[in-house]
Amino acid sequence: MTKTLYLIHHSHTDIGYTDRQEKISRYHVNFIRRAIQILDEIESGQAPQWAGYNYVCENYWQVEQFLAHATETEKTSFTKYVEKGLIDISLTYLNLTELVDNVMLDKKFADAKNYVSQFDRKFDSAMTADINGFAWGYVDLMHKNGIRNFFSCLHTHHGMFPLFKKQMPFYWQGQSGEKVLVWNGDHYQIGNDFLFSPNTDQSKQYGIEGFTEKDWEDQFEATKQRVFGYFDLLEEENYEFDFCPVMISGIVTDNSPTSPRMMEGIHRWNEVYGDEIKVELVTLNHFFEILRGKELEIPTYSGDWADWWADGVSSTPAGVKLYREAQRKYRLVNKLDPNGEKANPAQLKDAEDHLVMYAEHTWGFHSSVSEPWDAFVNLLDTRKLSYAINGNRLVSNHLDDILETYGEEPNQLDRESFFKVINPHDDQVKTLASIYVQHWQTVDDSYFYTTLNDFVEVVDCQTGEVLVSQVSDSSRGKKISFYVDLAAKEERIVRLRRKDTKFKMNQKYYNHAHVGTEQIADIAPYEGFTHDVSIYGVKTDHLDITIDQNSGISSIIDRKTGAQLIHPDALHAPFAGVYEVTSFKDSNPYSVRSIMGRNRKAPSTERYTSKLVNIKQLADGPLYAVLLLKYELEGTGMYDVVLTVHKGAPQIDVTIRLQKTCAWEPENLYVALPFTYGTPEKTENYFEKSGTIFRPGIDQLPGSNTNFYSLDNGAIFKNEDQHLFVAMKDTPLVTLGSLESQLVELCDENSRKKNKEVLYSWAMNNFWETNFKVDLSGFYELEYAIYLLEDEATDVAQPIQSARNLIEGLITIPYNPTDLEKSTF
Repeated sequence: MTKTLYLIHHSHTDIGYTDRQEKISRYHVNFIRRAIQILDEIESGQAPQWAGYNYVCENYWQVEQFLAHATETEKTSFTKYVEKGLIDISLTYLNLTELVDNVMLDKKFADAKNYVSQFDRKFDSAMTADINGFAWGYVDLMHKNGIRNFFSCLHTHHGMFPLFKKQMPFYWQGQSGEKVLVWNGDHYQIGNDFLFSPNTDQSKQYGIEGFTEKDWEDQFEATKQRVFGYFDLLEEENYEFDFCPVMISGIVTDNSPTSPRMMEGIHRWNEVYGDEIKVELVTLNHFFEILRGKELEIPTYSGDWADWWADGVSSTPAGVKLYREAQRKYRLVNKLDPNGEKANPAQLKDAEDHLVMYAEHTWGFHSSVSEPWDAFVNLLDTRKLSYAINGNRLVSNHLDDILETYGEEPNQLDRESFFKVINPHDDQVKTLASIYVQHWQTVDDSYFYTTLNDFVEVVDCQTGEVLVSQVSDSSRGKKISFYVDLAAKEERIVRLRRKDTKFKMNQKYYNHAHVGTEQIADIAPYEGFTHDVSIYGVKTDHLDITIDQNSGISSIIDRKTGAQLIHPDALHAPFAGVYEVTSFKDSNPYSVRSIMGRNRKAPSTERYTSKLVNIKQLADGPLYAVLLLKYELEGTGMYDVVLTVHKGAPQIDVTIRLQKTCAWEPENLYVALPFTYGTPEKTENYFEKSGTIFRPGIDQLPGSNTNFYSLDNGAIFKNEDQHLFVAMKDTPLVTLGSLESQLVELCDENSRKKNKEVLYSWAMNNFWETNFKVDLSGFYELEYAIYLLEDEATDVAQPIQSARNLIEGLITIPYNPTDLEKSTF
């Protein structure tokens, strides 16, 4: 029985790994130009030896770059060969990390589908290379945009294929019930190992140096060994099919030029061995037509396919923070202007392009770790960061343009202190809104000179109600916070008004007895006196928080139910830091990392836990109390945890302020998030990303990664109708369970226990041996929050949506009401 080896020719897109990002764009434009030239030469009869050549554009980004620079003649030729099926187009946009969310994915899939809809042939296939996992939301987004087939080219360098077996098809079922046919493939350049092209770079490993007849014979003998050996290996792994597809590039390099010379080797092979193993160069769409034409029993699996490459985001925490902020603003833009009518759509498109480029999977130049001083390494790192910077800048400006249509006023002298509060969400939201008053601004012709709540008040102009408010310092003045309850899309006008202040006794000598003349409140509660806020804990109507003077937060009780919110197996207090470092004194920065494999650490890794050294009470007002927990931690010059405990809601906002020192050694920095709701046995943990919600360790493809996950907004712990949401605004990566070096567990029937394990935010790492940013040093502000959300729904979708709304928040803008509006106040 004749077997068939299908080769699919592409150029892997790795933007910034082999050259400057903008240079790589030029490369791929010229790769497509060269493919057109080759096809012209074949069509004209100049190159009959290359007959059968075809080329797959690995993603639509490559096509975009070509169309932006091609001449009209080149565009016509491109269209002709695409129509003929000799140039194919994968409907993915780029090889993306899981930073990208479902809104952006949907838009980029739609861009590709809209483009190929002009052709009189079928496009329903997509591929990706180097990425070892995809959010579950990919299925429904692909299916929505006409993609029915998906080819995954895995890379087991610190990664792993799912299903415990590569080179097999399966149907991947989304949460909607729709399915996409997946080919769970091999490495994206495995076809080059067969040496079909003469004098290829990898042929040097066989001592083949040139184009002599003997060299060609020696290489052909190596090809024979490699092709038959590959099929023998498949048979050993119980491979059940008489065909096999593999990807091939012009040469073995990322961003590889195209080459037609593989056809010379293919033709020669088929003449000699074609009756045993036939070799065909096919396009991506053609392969799936072949696959679907075969009568095969193909299994169906559903669940998340956690990406092994996602950990790169923690090597650039500053850029990721900018990206995540831009992402939240982008969501607000879409809520405030769903039809794109209030601002310049070209500006928004530009912002999208920058943000999606930042989410592309390349996280540095190939020698980032071995040569961190190199000017090119630092150049590419800066260019990568610029995508986050420019994306943030553009989407911020776009949001400003939209808010101007809602009436946002610029800075003005002597402006009446009116403000508009906007709920951009499709749900009712009750939360804190904030007004910022700069140092030079006045309220009722008076400067705002105090942080006490006895100078201004917030008035609801529609009802005349004075809203409870609290004042705190901000970087350029004061922040006035107040609770407001707004219906979906509701807007409310409020005003700052100066209070009538009265003379007060000198508080140093005429204060409550429990405070004392030294202004220290250190008396325990007694009848008639409560002491709900101190350095020993905070008690509100909703939460009872206990602070241990040696470790930090030791208990958080939901006062409504009495449930404990801290996991009983917690080794570290909530928001405490854990630092890891691995010495390379017996090796070098590259090799110490490479031998870590998929574990991301070694048995010799040293681990340090933050030590609590001081606690301060910073504020205690009607809306919230603020505590500062100062820690010492190896690898940092500062590690402070600021807790803002809300009094009107079961919510804690957390800001970690840290100074990370520089180290060349592989490092990890974790933030402990050891939460649950009541007993872990009755609590299920859900993660949300890319439009899907799943239970880690349970709702995953068999054999997929359970070591770490990249999330959109955070994790939720569900116990019947009680929900605890842990928000991670700046740090998407999390890990579950022990931090010890150990064998990596893949998802199987035993991994359900992972769902009950202790959660950590994986805030920083620099362990990859090639292209992670090695220097993590700098000052950082990382934001977290926990929300208790009660909802009687059987699923967690609505509580998660409520948490998203709280994370994105309400919008407050300075506003000058019209005379007509004032007449209604």
